[in-house]
Amino acid sequence: MDSGQVIFILCRLFLGALASFLAIMLWSKTRDTAWIFVIIGIITAYTETIFSILNLFGIGGGNIIPESLQLFVQILLVCMPTIFFIAALAIMVIRKYHH
Repeated sequence: MDSGQVIFILCRLFLGALASFLAIMLWSKTRDTAWIFVIIGIITAYTETIFSILNLFGIGGGNIIPESLQLFVQILLVCMPTIFFIAALAIMVIRKYHH
């Protein structure tokens, strides 16, 4: 692993942790459905980051998730943040144009 990869991993970890921390702080202060979906999207994106880094180091693979479910879990973790963001945006669009 070269220094570029280490910097990339550290940036993903630090920025994802910061975004997740702020999202959790906001979660306790908001009850808006659209914001809740954004917050869950941020947290699932950080979960995917952690999972992919663990897999990169050979830690997260078959030890945590059975081999038969690994591809499904990877696809799910990659797609879920975007699905939550789409749900949040759809709620906002419906609110904006429904009135």
